[in-house]
Amino acid sequence: MKKSLLAFALFISAFTAFSQTQISGKVTDASGMPIMGTNVIIKGSTSGAITDFDGKFTFTTTLSGEHIIQISYVGFETFEKTINCDGSPVTIDAVLTEGGNALDTVVLTASSTFRSQKDTPMSISSVKQKEITKLSANSQADILRSIPGITAEGGGGETATNLFVRGLPSGGQYVFNPLQYDGMPLMSTFGLNSSAHDVYARPDIGFKGVEFVRGGAAVLYGAGSVAGIINYTSKTGDTNEENIINLEYGTNGRLKTDFYTGGKLGGEDSNTYYALTGFVRKDNGPIDTGLDTRGFQLRANIKKKFDNGSFTIHGQFINDRAQFFMPLPLDGGSRERLAGNDGDDVESLLSGELANTSFLTPGGAYESPIDDGVYTKGGYLLADFDYNLSDNLRFKSKVKYANYQHNFALYVGGDGNYGNPITISDYIEAVAPGNTGFSATYQGGSGGEINGNDLVVENLHIDRLRPMTDYSGEASLILNSDNGNHTYTVGTFLARTEAEDVNYQYRVLSEFNNNPRLVNLNYADATGGNVVYSTGGLYNRIGMTSNNFLEQSRTAFYITDEMVFDKWRFDVGLRIESTKGTFRKGNVTESQVYTDGDLTSELQNVRFSDGTFTTGEIEATDWALSLAGLYELTEVTNLYANFSRGFFFPQQRGFAPTPGIRETNYEAETIIQGEVGAKFGTSKFSGSAAVYYVGLSDRIRIDQAIVSGELVDQGRSEQSTKTIGLEATGNYRFTDYLSANATITYQDHEISTNQTEDLVNGGIVTINEGNEIGRQPNILGSIGLNYDNRKLDANFTLNHTGAKFTDDSNNVELDAITIARIGAGYTFETEGNNSLRVGFSVFNLFDSAGLTEGNPRAGISGQSGDGDFFVGRPILPRRFFLTTTFNF
Repeated sequence: MKKSLLAFALFISAFTAFSQTQISGKVTDASGMPIMGTNVIIKGSTSGAITDFDGKFTFTTTLSGEHIIQISYVGFETFEKTINCDGSPVTIDAVLTEGGNALDTVVLTASSTFRSQKDTPMSISSVKQKEITKLSANSQADILRSIPGITAEGGGGETATNLFVRGLPSGGQYVFNPLQYDGMPLMSTFGLNSSAHDVYARPDIGFKGVEFVRGGAAVLYGAGSVAGIINYTSKTGDTNEENIINLEYGTNGRLKTDFYTGGKLGGEDSNTYYALTGFVRKDNGPIDTGLDTRGFQLRANIKKKFDNGSFTIHGQFINDRAQFFMPLPLDGGSRERLAGNDGDDVESLLSGELANTSFLTPGGAYESPIDDGVYTKGGYLLADFDYNLSDNLRFKSKVKYANYQHNFALYVGGDGNYGNPITISDYIEAVAPGNTGFSATYQGGSGGEINGNDLVVENLHIDRLRPMTDYSGEASLILNSDNGNHTYTVGTFLARTEAEDVNYQYRVLSEFNNNPRLVNLNYADATGGNVVYSTGGLYNRIGMTSNNFLEQSRTAFYITDEMVFDKWRFDVGLRIESTKGTFRKGNVTESQVYTDGDLTSELQNVRFSDGTFTTGEIEATDWALSLAGLYELTEVTNLYANFSRGFFFPQQRGFAPTPGIRETNYEAETIIQGEVGAKFGTSKFSGSAAVYYVGLSDRIRIDQAIVSGELVDQGRSEQSTKTIGLEATGNYRFTDYLSANATITYQDHEISTNQTEDLVNGGIVTINEGNEIGRQPNILGSIGLNYDNRKLDANFTLNHTGAKFTDDSNNVELDAITIARIGAGYTFETEGNNSLRVGFSVFNLFDSAGLTEGNPRAGISGQSGDGDFFVGRPILPRRFFLTTTFNF
């Protein structure tokens, strides 16, 4: 079908006579300094370019007659000039004046045309590459935390950020909003192994920036979305070379080098360009665990420009390991960190002594990848074709292949059956009542015998082995009407994802300390017989607990119309999508592997797959609709409204197959979103204000819990929620160099229905109806102050997350969190247009110890606030970064 569409489009273009006009120029500020990254577009069209390192740009267009060139950049007045496209070269040298508004930034995501944020009837936020580089981000949460309506939890470390969008339940990670690079998702289908999308790639300095589009037409294009799209757009090479090296040092041994180089391939007349970016790093982590973070990433693209379009090939390779931090026991009253045996506050129970842990299974020796933490190796290839077939007809296509080897090693802290932490003396009395004596030593003899008052803690370790292969593609035809009032888009999105979800578990006894030592424990039973309770720190070699293989395909078609009538803009569109999937669930059995009679049965017996599978199939079709309008009330005020009916295909892993029944009852979840607001933009102030509604129906979720010492799927819920909210943003320029910005989101949310199937005990119960949505605050906000005179720059930001309940049971409310960041830098101008910036930043300046979550594995009954200990995940501690950025 794709070939037929392309052949038809080429047939049409063969009969269309058109001329080509080359447009080039340079953009500078009042002092003559070039401005890199400026948006240059022909208004109302898809023709445009971005200025390079020297402020230069060049592109060709098949449009004819008079048109308006628009040049915009954040912090400057928008420049406009009428040009005549008659086939003769056009040269424009634009000088931008300080004082423009931030809403003039051109939107690249969820649209078929280039439009400024002010002219788009959706909520859109963006962060530029320069800001990301200054940030020295610990994780995606640091980059996205300031975006209104987002709850970004980065307490787990650099990867697997929990990102919750306004009004929607805490599905965790990126359930309702795909993470995209250059318009294609890192993973097309969510829920085959439940890994977060950000485990497959890391932000680097080779991006123009990141955009987040909420609601509206975001449900239609490409991979589609029910809540919003996060899209990173890569730099591509241009006429002149650009080179950047960024060196970063951070406390706890962080050493990272980012680089970018881009320019022309070939001679002076070449139309082929390249860009290469990546990083190499070594890091002991925000919290030192004895297991380091290390690795590298390379990304590159080669772009071939034609008279009427371009062809770009993007590639990525990553081999990276990042440690991950789970909740741990805190003081039950204050919820503050507890002191360990050495007197220091315990920040993590991850133990470096677990590196290279291995044990026998019925299928052979198993070596735990705990040393790797969140490990990703692999990459993707993306081909992007963009071609103007005629004055009014454009063809776009993207095809992507991705393959990753991926492990996700978790260390669940303090989840044992006895009070944690507990003295070794009390612990042995609890596990072996009536024992006649015991011997406890630290692994490897370090420290010798353990004092009876030393605190120990039980932990569960989970290795999730999750390789993934993803195929995806999108093709669309974009037709501009002769009068310029309509831009029609017809497109298709196809994807297939294959993934494994193989889990191993084992339980560990260790001291209660940072980077704890492992505990070996023997005791004499009531008859005086020797019992080996833990060896190598392990007291239960559980073995394999799941052996699942899943695959899912998606086929979508969409049609949209973006309309412009004088002061009015309208967007309408429809998407229809079908999905099919197969879930093969492997059976796991327990066998005796170790024959030493002194070992407990938990150490003798190990589980492994018996080679049999139960197969289930899912299939569903659903539709999405988007309606949006914008009215230019005055030169500085636009009114807008949007409505969307979206859908989300539930995580397939929540539909485990039933023996003897191949087909599974599988239906999409429905999300209704509506928003009415206003956007304002003057030379001094820009901002927006809106009221919104979000309703979710028939949501399927899986509640996991620690049951009998193992992590199991405890409950499967069908849930509906609804939210009404208010949101406002503002940016004010006091001077050409000093500005302030603020955001505020208020949401009133509740669980309207919730029926839960107890997968452990059986039966269906109705719970939590009328409660607030777990882990979603009522108030989110940020405020920032920025100064930048092109030499000295400084910034200070506060991000506030209001109080929230740990889960849907609403048993425990966590206090509000405010995270402060401060940073500054000075830029030295060197020979030519080269520059050197030396700067610093501090994350969590006041070292707030707020909790991002409680115990997410408390089960369907929720977490309790009673007891000596409270299991929670504190935000990452204060961290200092020093950076040096060289542009040449």
